[in-house]
Amino acid sequence: MKQRWIVGVSLALACAVGCASVVAQSTEEPGLKTRLNEVASSFTTSDTFMGTVLVTEGDHLILNKGYGMADLEWGNANAPDVKFRIGSLTKQFTATLVLLLQQEGKLKIDDPVGKYLTDSPRAWDGITLANLLGHTSGIPNFTDFKEFDTWRMNPHSVDEILAFFRGKPLDFRPGGEFRYSNSNYEVLGAVIEKVSGRHYGDLLREQILDPLGMKDTGLDTDELILPKRAQGYMPGSDGLVPARSESMTVPWAAGSIYSTTGDLLKWEHGLFGGRVLSADSLKAMTTPGKGDYGLGVMIAKKGPLTAIEHVGGVEGFNTILIYVPERRIAVVVLSNVNGEAPAAMGLQLLDVMLGNPVTLASERKARPISKEALSRFVGVYDQTPDSTITVAFSGDDLTAQATGEPALRLLYLGVKDGRPRFYIRQLYAELEFVPDANGVYRSLVLHQAIFDVQATRH
Repeated sequence: MKQRWIVGVSLALACAVGCASVVAQSTEEPGLKTRLNEVASSFTTSDTFMGTVLVTEGDHLILNKGYGMADLEWGNANAPDVKFRIGSLTKQFTATLVLLLQQEGKLKIDDPVGKYLTDSPRAWDGITLANLLGHTSGIPNFTDFKEFDTWRMNPHSVDEILAFFRGKPLDFRPGGEFRYSNSNYEVLGAVIEKVSGRHYGDLLREQILDPLGMKDTGLDTDELILPKRAQGYMPGSDGLVPARSESMTVPWAAGSIYSTTGDLLKWEHGLFGGRVLSADSLKAMTTPGKGDYGLGVMIAKKGPLTAIEHVGGVEGFNTILIYVPERRIAVVVLSNVNGEAPAAMGLQLLDVMLGNPVTLASERKARPISKEALSRFVGVYDQTPDSTITVAFSGDDLTAQATGEPALRLLYLGVKDGRPRFYIRQLYAELEFVPDANGVYRSLVLHQAIFDVQATRH
């Protein structure tokens, strides 16, 4: 699976200054801590997860633990102070820098990008900074280009990064739809530097990291020697293998930050405690737009509550960061193994905190279903003009295969709300088939981590 800095999201009660730096250990809910650890531990089988996990509510630290190894070669174990590349969690920091510049009167997010980058191509004339922040610009995602795999291995300047995709036609009219694109945040990084006159990494430290005391966080570089750094891995045929890293100049403002679980807790408490943005800016950041995306974050409803969340993925690392402002619940999962485990784990940990039932992957059992009934789901389902999900038989089992990916076995779970559901163990995901008025299954929904992907049968 390609790791391309994915997704990669109510306001909190005010937190007193300094509340993020000290978190009291909770001893009130030993059963809660046991269940959280049980959920996290369930993902450590079959080389699917190594990393660090933190769960808090308010000032109570409920789970704060490392799992597996930070460095297999040196035998260093994961621990709360180990530093991980966080991938697209970087985007919320970039969005915050843009909003801070707006507060200073140096830009307006409703302005066209060409006002600040005067050499922008004509195709970008209708694109605003808000379109970039909300992934509604139409600029194609440069990490999807076929030449990207080779290009990414060498260091590139900001100008070279923008030149890599600036000549491409837009995928859609600006503002017309939501489509996640790392290109948007590279353009925003360039705007930040142009407007501020500062390097992105320097402004990040001055405006956010130092004021919040995030000493274990920074912009990663190819030359940086970083104590207590986790090494990235990916599953191989005979176990975990080291992930070959691209140049950190490439993810940059879209995905190059490193951090720890503790520092990301400081970030959440600072951001939602009113120590970073004004109330108006925070509201703008956390108001859902197209695709339920705000500005650098996803916004998801959890019953009456709101979860502000994002996932990240870069070679060797996957992450998820979730915050529920109404209850000041924070869930942080940082993994140095590529895969779907961190996002799935993060959502299950949140469910435990909210008192919702959680079924572990090992507890899911296939229900009987005839081959004739399964045949009703067979077909090719279009996500986009260039990507499909093919549902087909492999022996007596049904499989699903996304474009460019292997076929994965589907585990039948039964019917919920009139819709048959299947489980995909490798993705910790569910596939839901949607019947039309005649009972024919013409569409499906893939529920994976914080995303719901729809596809229509052709």
